[in-house]
Amino acid sequence: MIDQIFSTIARAVNRHPKMVIAILGTLFIVALIGTTMITMETGTDTYLDRNSALGITNKHYTDSFAADKLILIVETSDPLSPDVLAYLDRLESDINKQQNVEGASSIVDVLKSMNGGVLPQSRGEIDALVAQIPAATLKVANPSNVLTLVQVPMREAISDNTKTATLDNIEALVAASDPPTGVTVSVSGNPAFAAQMKSEMGSQMGVLIGTALILMVIVMGLLFSYVSYRFIPVVFVALGLTSALGLMGLFGIELNLAVLGAFPVMIGLGIDYAIQFHARLDEEARKGSLKDAVYMTITRTGPAVMYAMLATSLGFAAMFVSSVPMVRSFGFVAMIGIMSCYVVSLVGIPAVALVLRYQPKPQAPKVCYAVGTEACAATGAQPGRKPKQGWSYGKFLTDTSVRIAKNPVPVLLIAGLIAVIGFQIDPLIAIETNENTFVPTDMPAKIQMDKVTRIIGSTTTADFYIQGGRVTDLDTIQWIDKFGTYELAHHDELTSATSIVTYIRAYNNGNLPETQTQLDAVLARIPASVKNQYISGSMRGVIHFEMIKLQIPQEEDLKKQMEHDIEFLQPPPGIVLEAVGNFAVFTTLIGDLSASKDEMTFLGFGLIFVFLGLVYRHIHAVSPLIPIILVIGWNSVAMYLMGLAYTPMTATLGSMTIGVAAEYTILVMERYSEEEERLHDHIAAIQESVKRIGTAITVSGLATFFGFSALCLASFPIISNFGISTLIAVGFSLCGAIFIMPAVLSLIGQLTEWLETKRTVPSVTPAD
Repeated sequence: MIDQIFSTIARAVNRHPKMVIAILGTLFIVALIGTTMITMETGTDTYLDRNSALGITNKHYTDSFAADKLILIVETSDPLSPDVLAYLDRLESDINKQQNVEGASSIVDVLKSMNGGVLPQSRGEIDALVAQIPAATLKVANPSNVLTLVQVPMREAISDNTKTATLDNIEALVAASDPPTGVTVSVSGNPAFAAQMKSEMGSQMGVLIGTALILMVIVMGLLFSYVSYRFIPVVFVALGLTSALGLMGLFGIELNLAVLGAFPVMIGLGIDYAIQFHARLDEEARKGSLKDAVYMTITRTGPAVMYAMLATSLGFAAMFVSSVPMVRSFGFVAMIGIMSCYVVSLVGIPAVALVLRYQPKPQAPKVCYAVGTEACAATGAQPGRKPKQGWSYGKFLTDTSVRIAKNPVPVLLIAGLIAVIGFQIDPLIAIETNENTFVPTDMPAKIQMDKVTRIIGSTTTADFYIQGGRVTDLDTIQWIDKFGTYELAHHDELTSATSIVTYIRAYNNGNLPETQTQLDAVLARIPASVKNQYISGSMRGVIHFEMIKLQIPQEEDLKKQMEHDIEFLQPPPGIVLEAVGNFAVFTTLIGDLSASKDEMTFLGFGLIFVFLGLVYRHIHAVSPLIPIILVIGWNSVAMYLMGLAYTPMTATLGSMTIGVAAEYTILVMERYSEEEERLHDHIAAIQESVKRIGTAITVSGLATFFGFSALCLASFPIISNFGISTLIAVGFSLCGAIFIMPAVLSLIGQLTEWLETKRTVPSVTPAD
């Protein structure tokens, strides 16, 4: 069945090469249109499944208390001067006229509410009113003596495009607002941060793709010079990548940080497939007609590379079990990319060769890159003589493989010992889920967000969402007060608790009301701009616990302890408290990553084991799995020694390594099977296999290595660290294929020969 499919493809390409190129050209144009439809995704939705229980609760909390809000940072030597307050009053009035804005609020609104709706004009009036403002309210309204904040919440349920347009309007309004001398205003907040993140991601996508393609051109120029039109693989990898981008846009697959890191991975793997097709075509063209070369390339190398590509895809498919959305999207996009690169290279390179009337360079190649039956055989060597060795590296590989094949046990024991150490220390590798460490430290929006954080502590709070019953009932308010006091007394990490109770006490001479009527009266006196930050209607509320700076694992322990305290203190009937916000999202992410990275690895092994068994149905089929297992352990050793941490991206390293390493080990296994069938000697078969494709796999691996290395140039630390990890994985995968596979194949060869001998030697029964 497979042979018939590839034979049909080969005949179609031979008969209609121009039509094939025209179809690919049309697809390229459609893909370009699709790339303009790509949208970008940031925020907690990339880390938290929005359909999970926590995702649903977190959305309710965000809609009620953490909706997208612009924050204007007003820096001045005296934020309470009459000129500054008058300016802020004018600025708020202009902002409130904008669409999709709920209304601006600042110290101005508090002063006006205390002065009959009129802004005080003299410094004496201002100071007198400020002295009457409760400390908790003043902390929010005027947090510093050198700056003040204007908060501009956006309307709920508006699109990202609308948020961006609103942000642009506010920024333009601020730029034209003519502040007093010495006053500077900058726009911050989540919408501004998200907009700049998207802009940075867009520019980084161009940098990563461009760098990877340039590196591919360099690699092709240096290592693929023996063939004609050496840069054809780069062209078709670019076409395959464009096709993948187009599919993302057409099917609404959003771009996030993980997907951004997938592009160099696609290029690194896609160039490998293109090299195999181009090299095999060049080899076959030296033996006969160009049409025969096209037929042999598609029918022989096509299936072999397809099996390797599918094995790699299975490694990416294992990522679908992760509960982290960005991990699943990375695997999905990577699968689309490598499949696109495979398909366009399979038909595109032979079609272009036919149209160009491809002619190999006259000299014999120094290195053979092709894989498959008869590849590299009879490439200029005289009958009865061994082909001339082109590279000393090739001779080194051949000699080393023979020594390893003759002494497989010590090699496997040493390699296995290192892997076992890796499996033991893997749980000791840190898991990093702090979003602040994922983005560039010099990004202006992050600098502004950090400035706001230092002022109001918004990102160092443990937030608990209260819902059910009546949050404004007296018994609920009393319990919230009790809970806050208990937590501060039992957890040194917490420095203060802020909730509606804080302001009820502030507006009631430091005491809690004793009756519901008194409570309602106090609530009516609290300004709406303050009250709405802590209660929404009568059924939702929030408590913010400020805490000292903690690592995410420490926050996770604190969250568990606080959840236990809630059960112990027993909220009033119908009242439920749940951890929300970054405190919940990123602490939950630790457990999700810890569990899913192992699940992905085990599933990847299982999928490839079944795949190899179904495709090859031979004892040799298990051989690629052994080096892969060892490589996974080696990765852990390297990460531990280099101080690398697991992140949402490096958590995919195990399953991705399985996919990448499977390609190299499958190619070695396939060639070994061909040579063993021809020579009927496992040592000789190993020697011939490594001699034929050892250098080829090294070059392909180097091409992949350089493609992946573009990741290290990313300005996002989460991507650059992932790049370092993938380079380690590719290097170890090459070592596993070139040095470990000979040992594994040698043992399997010995086992096969022993079984065959046992079957052929008749059993001797004792004479009577």
